[in-house]
Amino acid sequence: MSLLDETAAGVYIITVTPFADDGALDLPSVDTMVDFYLERGATGLTVLGMMGEAPKLTAAESATVVKRVLSRVGGRVPVVVGVSSPGFAPMKELSEQVMDMGAAGVMIAPPWTLRTDDQIYGYFETAATMLGSIPFVLQDYPLSSGVQIPVATILKIVTAMPTCVMLKHEDWPGLAKITAVRASSAAGQTRRISILCGNGGIFLPEEMSRGADGAMTGFAFPEMMVNVCQAHRAGDVERMHDIFDAYLPLARYEQQPNLGLLARKYILAKRGAIRSATLRKPAGSLSALDIADVERLLARQVRRLAELTA
Repeated sequence: MSLLDETAAGVYIITVTPFADDGALDLPSVDTMVDFYLERGATGLTVLGMMGEAPKLTAAESATVVKRVLSRVGGRVPVVVGVSSPGFAPMKELSEQVMDMGAAGVMIAPPWTLRTDDQIYGYFETAATMLGSIPFVLQDYPLSSGVQIPVATILKIVTAMPTCVMLKHEDWPGLAKITAVRASSAAGQTRRISILCGNGGIFLPEEMSRGADGAMTGFAFPEMMVNVCQAHRAGDVERMHDIFDAYLPLARYEQQPNLGLLARKYILAKRGAIRSATLRKPAGSLSALDIADVERLLARQVRRLAELTA
């Protein structure tokens, strides 16, 4: 598999981590999950992301999941692995391990302890030095990390660190940030890197219009993001928005803190991607009313898709 670079585009699905009802890893479901995503047009996969319950895995389990995903993918699409850690030694160890397995690159989010722009820059400078030639994705997700990364700091990192090949943009609101990063490369001030966006895809049409190259996020209907990106590439802006609108109620529901991943796994299990909707503890659960909400949204989804294709 070739390494991740600045030309990356399309939909890199943030995968869930399948667990059995007792909380053990469900490796057969890893296989069906990979098949599910690829059959729906995923350009790449991102494993051990924040919505993949990565902090709940042991180091050995993390390696096991990555190895299984890569084996099932079989080189058909790039696989990016989240290696975020406040310490550089475990980050370096996991990064080298997954790259030896065949990963295309790694993703790094800043730890919550960073407070100043200089601290943020220094963290990524050290990370890039530790990782050597391994290409990395800069994950900008202040709603989760608590770290606000200004455009100027992102551009400084891009300029100084050639192995930073992608911005995973999840600032909210953040459309102006995409515009500013793209304006810098258009003016020849910085090299152009890939921008893939998160937040469950709920701003994807606007992000694409601002210059994003696609999505790197999770959603129980990945085909929505794939089709939105395809419509944008075809120059059919209205079609892009029509597709997005048809899935918006479910995408919105999945954006609820804590509850959203429960709903996503519930739907993925219903769609046959995984065998169990279980989240590893600590985790909540869907109430009977929550399930009724999701079932109603799914039933209405059938109607909306019929209207879209009529």
